[in-house]
Amino acid sequence: MATEVTVPMVGKIINVLVKVGDKVDEDDQIATLEAMKMEMPIVAPSAGVVKEIFVSAGQEVEADTVLATLE
Repeated sequence: MATEVTVPMVGKIINVLVKVGDKVDEDDQIATLEAMKMEMPIVAPSAGVVKEIFVSAGQEVEADTVLATLE
């Protein structure tokens, strides 16, 4: 079953640190979000393999946007 990695608030994706096929552990940083003039790490909610990435650096996102899926 796939696990979604979501963005907690409106902001802009600064960078995406993983690519499809990468293995990640729980709490590994997936990307960085700039929101309210602060940078926030977006972390994996669980361990898995990155199956899809839906955003790219520079992209504006809304709260609860799915950043990636893990399997």
